Amino acid sequence: MASPAPLDTSEPDPTVADLIAARPHLSMHAMDGLVLEDVPLSAIADALGTPVWVYGAGTMRGRLAGLTAALDGLNVHVHYAVKANDHLAVLRLLAGGGAGADVVSIGELRRARHAGIAGRDIVFSGVGKTHAEIRAALEAGVGQLNVESAAELAMISAAASALGVTARVALRINPDVDAGTHAKITTGRADNKFGIPFDDAAALYAHAASLPGVQPVGIALHIGSQILSTAPYRAAYARAAEMVRTLRAQGQTVSVVDCGGGLGIGYRDTPGLPPAAFAGALRAAFGGLGVELMVEPGRWLVGPAGLLLASVVLTKGDERFVVLDAAMNDLVRPAMYDAYHAIVPLASGNAVGPVRNVDIVGPVCESGDTFARGRALPAVAAGDRVAILDAGAYGAVMSSTYNARGLAPIALVDGSRWAVIRPRQEPEDLWRNESIPDFITPDVVT
Repeated sequence: MASPAPLDTSEPDPTVADLIAARPHLSMHAMDGLVLEDVPLSAIADALGTPVWVYGAGTMRGRLAGLTAALDGLNVHVHYAVKANDHLAVLRLLAGGGAGADVVSIGELRRARHAGIAGRDIVFSGVGKTHAEIRAALEAGVGQLNVESAAELAMISAAASALGVTARVALRINPDVDAGTHAKITTGRADNKFGIPFDDAAALYAHAASLPGVQPVGIALHIGSQILSTAPYRAAYARAAEMVRTLRAQGQTVSVVDCGGGLGIGYRDTPGLPPAAFAGALRAAFGGLGVELMVEPGRWLVGPAGLLLASVVLTKGDERFVVLDAAMNDLVRPAMYDAYHAIVPLASGNAVGPVRNVDIVGPVCESGDTFARGRALPAVAAGDRVAILDAGAYGAVMSSTYNARGLAPIALVDGSRWAVIRPRQEPEDLWRNESIPDFITPDVVT
């Protein structure tokens, strides 16, 4: 298993200008500073304080449209992976662009439905669906349940029979393909918990066809996240196409292949996986099979569209440490995955001039509360603001209230307009639903 990469590698840090040039939704104005779409980010920080999340609606729409255009000519439907960013406004926005939803919990299912996504446009994935989740999915009329084990298949058959409905299912195979990503986000290797072993899938598919309340319609696979090369896709999809042929040769009906997601983005100044290249891998594997395809992008659609704005609290250690008011409870990816996020000043005056290597950290009482080590950053001082880039995926959705820090507000930009889509969580909100039982006698406070 691959060991985690360090927060920063020996690769030289891109300049602020290079980072912004690689992101067409961002620009640096001499007077307004860093601008997302057409909104100066300092205006949002002035109004809402920091830390604060900011998403670009136009950026998300544009990325979905670009992916859809690349997939043109394929019989394919996009199901957005809700786990990447589950805010209702994001779900509604992407649904407006034609995307369905890929969900992995009853909470995500209900969020998607509340955002207006029809049950038939929802795929329910996940390795540990409970009886309650399976029943809720069937009652919602989801378009497909991706099955990960024989035990789950039996649960679905029982629930569907009890409800008098037929569950459309796809068997998620594990192709034993290494996606070449961080060990914690790879999902298609034999030693991962996900999917049905490739050699067991054909027999289980035949068993599924014999069960009451179950209609097997195809196969599914997902090999990991933040994939930057088509090679893993081509290897995995070749195995999936092989499985389709095997099942059909055995007399089974296979009309759907759910190809998963995992398209990577560029966190530095390099591009992510081009959607045209991904589409090419799909065409090469499935172009002649006459199957309906599904894809489940998450990070690729929303990651670049989000930023976390923070203020410098102070510098210390002969200015080696830049301490922000944002922390690992806000954005946990650097602490959890040693993930790289570019960090740039908001003010144009701070974006030029000589850089120095600093550790950019948060105020939480953990040494792991670190966003970057030895990062080249133009000089900043207390009160200056920075933007942590490409934080629209697995950012706010993974936030916590550790150290009794409230959840940061979220603003949504759309061209020159912006609105608050989640207010800042106030301290009293943290204990609003807590209670002290009668048998605990509080001390008298004088």
